[in-house]
This record gives sequence, C-alpha cells and structure tokens, in this order.
Amino acid sequence: MFCHLASPDIPESLTPPPPMDAEAAPSPTVPVEEDRHPFLVSLGERVRTLRSRRGMTRKAVAIAADVSERHLANLEYGTGNASILVLLQVAEALQCPLAELIGDVSTSSPEWLLIREMLAGRPEADLRRVRMAIGSALGQGQADTDATRRTRIALIGLRGAGKSTLGQRLADDLGYAFIELSREIEKFAGCSIEEIHALYGTPAYRRYERRALEEAIQIYPEVVIATPGGLVSDAANFNLLLAHCTTVWLQADPADHMGRVAAQGDMRPMAASREAMEDLKRILAGRSAFYSKAELHFNTSAYGSVDAAFQALSDEVRALVSG
Repeated sequence: MFCHLASPDIPESLTPPPPMDAEAAPSPTVPVEEDRHPFLVSLGERVRTLRSRRGMTRKAVAIAADVSERHLANLEYGTGNASILVLLQVAEALQCPLAELIGDVSTSSPEWLLIREMLAGRPEADLRRVRMAIGSALGQGQADTDATRRTRIALIGLRGAGKSTLGQRLADDLGYAFIELSREIEKFAGCSIEEIHALYGTPAYRRYERRALEEAIQIYPEVVIATPGGLVSDAANFNLLLAHCTTVWLQADPADHMGRVAAQGDMRPMAASREAMEDLKRILAGRSAFYSKAELHFNTSAYGSVDAAFQALSDEVRALVSG
C-alpha cells in the first residue's frame, strides 16, 4: 500500500496545489437551486452560452468588461444581482446587444437574430412594408381588402383630441355606426375602466380591449371607432387595428389636450400628479411614434371651432374612403 509523502525539502503546507483549470477559478458558492431567482439563473445561462459561442474564457470576458472574474462567475451561476451598467459592460465585452443578454424574445433563436440583423437600421417605410408582408405571409393582418379597411375608420390619439366629439359627427355624416371602444370594454367587463385596472390589472384590461375591438371589426363593416388613448401601447391590439381599419391620428397641442380633459372633469391618469402638463407631454412623447403609423394625421388645434375642425376632417376622411 502506498501513501503520499510530502517532499522532505518543502513543508507540506507550502506544497503548491495542482494547477487549476482556467474556467474553474474562481468558483462561486452556488446556493440551493430554489434560493436562486429564476431570472438570474436564466441570465447566467445566457452569459455562459454567449461566452462559449464567442470562444472566450471567463477571464477574457472579465478583463474586457472591466469586472472581477469572481463577479462574472457569480453572474454566470445566477448568484450575482449585477447592476444595469455591469450588464452593459458584459454585453459589450460579448459583442452583443444588451437585449440579447437580458433575454429579449427577438434574440432567442438564430432565425430571430438573423431577422433582427436584416432589419437593423432600415427606415420606417421599409419596416412597414416588411410588417405587412409578414402579416400577409402568416395569414394575419391582411385578411381584409383595402376597400373593406377603408370603411372602418379608427380614431387614435390621446384623450382630449376630439375622438368622441368628432367621431360621432363623422359617423353621422358618413352614415356609419359609431363605437366608443371604452364603453364596449366596460360592457364586457361589467364595471368601469378604473375598476378593471384596480381589480384585475392591466393584462385583464388588454384582454377586454381586444375582445371589444374584435367584436367591432366583426359586426360593423362601416363604422367609426373612437379608441382608448393607450391602445397603441399593446402591440397585438394595435396590429389588429392597423390590419382591419383605416387609422386617423387626431392630434392637439398639449395645452388643448389638458384643457379639454379638464373640461370633461376627467384628469386620468394625471389625477395624483402636481405636474400634470409634464406628465401629459411625456405620455404623448412616448406614444407619438405609434400614433404616427396612422394613415391620416389631423391636428384639431389648427381650427378655431369644432365645426371647422369637423368639416376639414370630414373632407379628408371622405377622400380616404373613396380611395
């Protein structure tokens, strides 16, 4: 039987350990699986996968990202809750978008990544053509002919733009039905919009919104629909609207928006804010890129009266409907 003997010239406590694999050092203390947050575990797996795909050692990534190797090891094992700046540094070291590191769905497969690469930097007009082509190829979004879409007029924009007032008059003038989608949502839910949000949350509200929109599209071939201001915030519902309706963005100056909403006695969603005007401007800035997808932009603040605005809007919409 043989046993290991330390070198007589070197005390055993000073005997150098065997060389460690570069990827094994440093090794974090990995907690029990249920102690780790699922998001952090998935994040760590993505970091390891991307690092392997790039053929980089952990040490090389740590140096490039200007973080400690132990910090990176903890991140990879799902035990480190890194700051957003550290994640940005790691993403840059791995030469990938931060969205890919976080786990955005459009980075979840090679096909997604290839599509992203093809579309990166393209102008809005090109992206719109691609979106419409995809909808047609998948049997979504382009089921209606242009003629059918023309006779469904959807008014989009913030509250206070005149969607209800001008929408009702426009429907009467065209001989179309008029639907205020918010009221239809409340009918489906059996309670007010405020109660839907308070009791069931935004996801439930979006489901009711979609049901109300689908029903309006199915029932009315000729209709003017006044949509809630936030509908554009839900990509699925906005895609449905764009696919089946001619969209008109009713715009107004921020001061006019605020004055009209206040005149209605409705300050949602700025009721608790001391900076209501700034809140309104931020909401408008955040949604403008989506509102701008409408086929017609109409600024109601450019007219001195409701009658003048209605007459001008009617003329422009009739031109759209006639093709």
